[in-house]
Amino acid sequence: MSPESSKRSSFLRSMKLVAWSFLGIRSSSGYREDLSKVNPVHVVLVGLIAALLLVGGLIGLVKWVVGS
Repeated sequence: MSPESSKRSSFLRSMKLVAWSFLGIRSSSGYREDLSKVNPVHVVLVGLIAALLLVGGLIGLVKWVVGS
Protein backbone atom coordinates (compact mmCIF):
# COMPACT_ATOMS: atom_id res chain seq x y z
CA MET A 1 0.00 0.00 0.00
CA SER A 2 1.48 3.35 -1.00
CA PRO A 3 1.73 6.24 1.50
CA GLU A 4 -0.73 8.31 -0.55
CA SER A 5 -3.26 5.48 -0.58
CA SER A 6 -2.81 5.06 3.17
CA LYS A 7 -3.44 8.80 3.74
CA ARG A 8 -6.56 8.68 1.57
CA SER A 9 -7.79 5.58 3.40
CA SER A 10 -7.17 7.23 6.77
CA PHE A 11 -9.01 10.39 5.67
CA LEU A 12 -11.99 8.38 4.37
CA ARG A 13 -12.01 6.35 7.59
CA SER A 14 -11.97 9.65 9.51
CA MET A 15 -14.98 10.85 7.52
CA LYS A 16 -16.81 7.62 8.35
CA LEU A 17 -15.87 7.90 12.02
CA VAL A 18 -17.16 11.48 12.26
CA ALA A 19 -20.37 10.63 10.38
CA TRP A 20 -21.13 7.74 12.76
CA SER A 21 -20.31 10.00 15.71
CA PHE A 22 -22.73 12.67 14.50
CA LEU A 23 -25.46 10.04 14.22
CA GLY A 24 -24.50 8.37 17.50
CA ILE A 25 -25.18 4.82 16.34
CA ARG A 26 -21.70 3.24 16.26
CA SER A 27 -20.87 0.12 18.26
CA SER A 28 -18.07 0.53 20.78
CA SER A 29 -15.93 -2.21 19.22
CA GLY A 30 -16.20 -0.65 15.75
CA TYR A 31 -15.48 2.77 17.22
CA ARG A 32 -12.32 1.52 18.95
CA GLU A 33 -11.17 -0.21 15.76
CA ASP A 34 -11.67 2.93 13.67
CA LEU A 35 -10.06 5.12 16.30
CA SER A 36 -6.90 3.01 16.25
CA LYS A 37 -6.55 3.39 12.47
CA VAL A 38 -7.14 7.12 11.93
CA ASN A 39 -4.99 10.22 12.14
CA PRO A 40 -6.26 12.53 14.93
CA VAL A 41 -5.59 15.59 12.76
CA HIS A 42 -7.91 14.18 10.08
CA VAL A 43 -10.64 13.56 12.66
CA VAL A 44 -10.44 17.15 13.93
CA LEU A 45 -10.41 18.55 10.39
CA VAL A 46 -13.35 16.44 9.24
CA GLY A 47 -15.24 17.24 12.46
CA LEU A 48 -14.82 20.98 11.97
CA ILE A 49 -15.88 20.78 8.32
CA ALA A 50 -18.92 18.65 9.22
CA ALA A 51 -19.92 21.04 12.02
CA LEU A 52 -19.61 24.05 9.70
CA LEU A 53 -21.71 22.30 7.05
CA LEU A 54 -24.34 21.39 9.65
CA VAL A 55 -24.55 24.95 10.99
CA GLY A 56 -24.59 26.41 7.47
CA GLY A 57 -27.34 23.99 6.46
CA LEU A 58 -29.43 24.88 9.50
CA ILE A 59 -29.00 28.61 8.85
CA GLY A 60 -30.00 28.10 5.22
CA LEU A 61 -33.03 26.04 6.23
CA VAL A 62 -34.18 28.70 8.73
CA LYS A 63 -33.75 31.49 6.15
CA TRP A 64 -35.70 29.45 3.61
CA VAL A 65 -38.55 28.72 6.05
CA VAL A 66 -38.75 32.30 7.33
CA GLY A 67 -38.61 33.68 3.78
CA SER A 68 -41.51 31.49 2.63
